[in-house]
Order: sequence, then C-alpha cells, then structure tokens
Amino acid sequence: MRVIVIGLGSMGKRRIRLIKQFNPDIEIIGVDSREDRRDETQALYRIKTAQTIGECSAGAVAAFVCTSPLSHHLIITECLDRGMNVFTELNLVADDYDKNMKLASEKGLKLFLSSTILYREEVEYINNRVSRCRGNVNYTYHVGQYLPDWHPWESYKDFFVGDKRTNGCREFLAIELPWIQKVFGEISRVEVRKSKNSKLNIEYSDNYVLLIEHKTGAKGTLAVDIVSRKAVRNLEIFGEELYLTWDGSGDGLYDYDIEAKEDRKVGLYDEVDHQEGYNKSIVENAYFKEVETFFSYIEEKTRPEYGFAEDKKTIEWLDIIEG
Repeated sequence: MRVIVIGLGSMGKRRIRLIKQFNPDIEIIGVDSREDRRDETQALYRIKTAQTIGECSAGAVAAFVCTSPLSHHLIITECLDRGMNVFTELNLVADDYDKNMKLASEKGLKLFLSSTILYREEVEYINNRVSRCRGNVNYTYHVGQYLPDWHPWESYKDFFVGDKRTNGCREFLAIELPWIQKVFGEISRVEVRKSKNSKLNIEYSDNYVLLIEHKTGAKGTLAVDIVSRKAVRNLEIFGEELYLTWDGSGDGLYDYDIEAKEDRKVGLYDEVDHQEGYNKSIVENAYFKEVETFFSYIEEKTRPEYGFAEDKKTIEWLDIIEG
C-alpha cells in the first residue's frame, strides 16, 4: 500500500511516525516544496520524498494533508481527482467543503477529518459519565498557551496562526467545540467577550470568554487564549450527581466519589505515549487511534467520530464567535 504525506512540518512528521507504527509495510512518500524539510524527513524516517503530488500519486491509496489550513481545500480536491482517499488535519475554514464532499461521494472515496481530542479515552469516559446523570450539568473550561511557545523553533508569524483567518484562538475553539458538543449537546446560544490583552504582533483577539448554552439544558463557560504563560487545559464538570476534573494530561482525570468524599484518579491507559518537547496534554495515543480509524474507514470497517458535515456546522459557530 502506498500513502503520501503532504506537508513535512511537525504534523506531517508525526503522521509519518504513526503510520509506520501502525503498519511498517506501508510505503510512505513525503511531499513538500521545501528542500530542507524533504532532506530532514528522508534522514529521520528513511522514506522517499517528492516536491509535488503529481510525482508520487500513481498507485497511492491515500493522502494525509498536513499543510497550513488555508491550502487544504485545493490539495484535497487534487488528491480526490487523483483517486486518493484523504485524511486532513484541521481545516479551520469551510472553503470548498460542499464541493469536496460531493466529489468524494461521486468517486466513492473517503474523506477523514482529524479531531484528535474526540479519540481521547478521557473524553469517552467523560461522555459516559455525563450521559448517565439525571438532570443537567454545567462546566467551566480554560484552554490556553502563550503563542510564541507553540512552535518555539520558529516565529509565530511564519506559520498559520499568524493569519487572522486561521488564528490561534480559532484553532483552540475548533479543537474543543466538537468534543464539547458530543458530551454536552448541540450549542443553542453563545455569548462572547473577547479582547487583545497582549503585545503580540497579531491582528486578532488573543483571548475569548464564552458563555455557552446547549440544547440539552447544560451550560458552560469556555475561556481560550494565546496569552497564558503556562500551557493549561483545566476542566471542571459539576452537577448534583457528579464532579469531574481534568487537566488534559493522560493521568489527570479525577472523578469525585460522593460517598467517600474524595477525588479518585481515573486510570485509562496501560501506557501513555508522549512525545518529548510537547505539553503533557498532547497524548500521542489519540493521534495513533485517528490513523488506525482512518485506515479502517477506508476498508469500511468503521466510521469516524467526526466529519466534514459536522465540521461545517462547527465552523459556522466559529464565524459567529469571532464576529
């Protein structure tokens, strides 16, 4: 089986590593217009690389699109036209969504959209606990990290979070809203407070505080920012029948025992795969599970947690939130 990985930045390298882990017999070809990235990838993973999709698409079953989000729609169209199933990282904008969904359907190809946090064991546990509760629950949730710390090896102006359309707060919201709606229900109403509090050289708000109402009756406050000097993901869920907290890490989920009146750590992993240099909330297990699910989806053995149709609705909420 031949697979091509388009875009050999940090995410492209991660996908190559995980594809190799999933099945070392898959032939992987990396695609990037930058020679330095091609050379680095060849040295790290001992795979072939190419400058363009056309050089290596013949016989390829699938493509992983790991470039900057604003380029995704054109690359997805080209890959579908060339007969490849497509796995894409977060798009953040809905450019050509209808066109590419129609094209994939006509060609009998699969479109798979990354939504990594939906593949976390913690989210599955939280969803089961919340769904079993009688009555409504509320939550408070803060996600933040100082923008220059995202890619310390390069300027934040040199990758997609420097662009207003694909800014850092928008990415945080695109990551979090899918799982929040899975657990608490579809959003019915949002109140937004936002501002720019930092000296960062950006043309968009660097912090948002949202009051979210869900169709189920649940309510929550969601704060996202790119100014927090400590990388944080702090969740608190509370109701008459449960109290949960999670710091985003693989061993940071606690379920309060009401009778014993003490927090109980929830153990969900035999082993947590964590890549050096990334925040503790970046758990590789979920990235691997996405890759595994994508290949299973190609063989029609399973369905993804989240797709383009659902993401189109999420992006509509992003546009409302950003005003």
